[in-house]
Amino acid sequence: MEITQLFLASDAALRIVINRLAPVDLDKEGPEQWARTANPTIRDVLKAQAYDEAWIPGVLAGASSSDGDEFRDRDLLGDDPIAAYNALNDTATAAVTAGVDPNTVVRFTTGDVPALEGLKYLSVYRAFHAWLIAKRLGIPFRLSPEIIAGMNAHVIPVVEEYRSNGVFPPAIQPPADADDQTLLLCAVGFWIP
Repeated sequence: MEITQLFLASDAALRIVINRLAPVDLDKEGPEQWARTANPTIRDVLKAQAYDEAWIPGVLAGASSSDGDEFRDRDLLGDDPIAAYNALNDTATAAVTAGVDPNTVVRFTTGDVPALEGLKYLSVYRAFHAWLIAKRLGIPFRLSPEIIAGMNAHVIPVVEEYRSNGVFPPAIQPPADADDQTLLLCAVGFWIP
């Protein structure tokens, strides 16, 4: 699986979970992984994901937050957070589907990286947030075999580098009967029995 396909699959997985949220879920406690606020709610996580979705077309075109950040102080979710997220997701999906020049440098706040490396990181953020949100709220959800294979191909080989940068917590010893999803989640330190 190519990295752009991994991103699209991971982005779609997060959207599936978000579309299963009920309005009352938005004020529930969210996963703390990669949180931009203390004691995040699901709405906070959705807000952060919406912000990233809004930025994707510009980032792929070479824009940087140092050029100005039109999204930082805007309410991207409005009165219908899930519909607003879906609209931003549609635009981001179209930008990635249109093609990503591997020679493009994406300018994240954490530094400049090649476009495909940036999409790999965004794939991690989306796929594992989808799983963490679903697990936290009791929403039936499994990472697809394609996402698991893509993460095993593109992320597991660099998992220790990501871990040293604070992306992943320590690995977890998998149970003896672990399936492919559990093995992946243990490797990145997110598995919850």
